[in-house]
Amino acid sequence: MKLLARWIPVLLLALAPGVAGAQVSGQYSGAEVLAPNDHLFGAYLDVSDHVVGLIAQLRLSFYPGIDFGFQGGPARIDVGSATKGTIRLGSDLKISVRHAGQDLPVDIALGGCIGVETGDNFSLFSVGPTAVASRSFRAGQPGGVTPYGSATLLFTNVDVGSVSQTDLSLPLRFGAEFNVNPTMRIVGEVMYRAADDFRDKTVFSVGVNAPF
Repeated sequence: MKLLARWIPVLLLALAPGVAGAQVSGQYSGAEVLAPNDHLFGAYLDVSDHVVGLIAQLRLSFYPGIDFGFQGGPARIDVGSATKGTIRLGSDLKISVRHAGQDLPVDIALGGCIGVETGDNFSLFSVGPTAVASRSFRAGQPGGVTPYGSATLLFTNVDVGSVSQTDLSLPLRFGAEFNVNPTMRIVGEVMYRAADDFRDKTVFSVGVNAPF
């Protein structure tokens, strides 16, 4: 029995592909940052082999060239034949470092993200720097599309029962924002988690961004 009790947390860790919250989970937008005093609300559905999650986001800006977001929402993780409910919370910072021009027709932003996910005998903490590039293609007013790509060097710590392990991974995200009208943009995104030992490798996300 002692041997079984010792290995149960290890097996759960191997089977539990948790998802970190916030930008740790998805990019959800391009490299353009909000103007000072502008706001954006977003709502997204994340789906992978073992996880279904909802994320809401509020983005703000108080200084030119910098914006930040707060994210949170519930998730359901399948662990073997059981299901675990968790709460995801996080924040991120995005700093514009280059605007699209004739020499390089993309916007570039750098920043960082931090996220936590917690449930019964389960805790996940992730933090790391981010880089994102995007290009906007306008098609009248307010139509257009903004494809984007991002990468994060992500440090993650997972605690399951009495077991604690760490991991360094490289989530890569590719997506696009589709302008529907001045107050709504549809977002579609796919994320591939390279070198991630804890979570599902591929995540699909869909949602809406609403500036206000």
